[in-house]
Amino acid sequence: MITKKGTVVKISGTKTIKVEVNEYRTHAKYKKQYRITTNFLAHDEQEKAAVGDLVTIKQTAPISKKKTWILVKDGK
Repeated sequence: MITKKGTVVKISGTKTIKVEVNEYRTHAKYKKQYRITTNFLAHDEQEKAAVGDLVTIKQTAPISKKKTWILVKDGK
């Protein structure tokens, strides 16, 4: 079970949220840290999340073509 923490960027349609996850990696040669930002579409069954909330999402079986994550915990 893969979980990720991120910020809700957009409420796109009914029961769907867009979550932005920031990940930091270190360059192999130069040892500089850089940020990678990835956006995920997640399923929000109760429609509790609002833009700007810190949330936890979990990977699950595909719900639609692009939605394979569900909202686990709302960080209100």
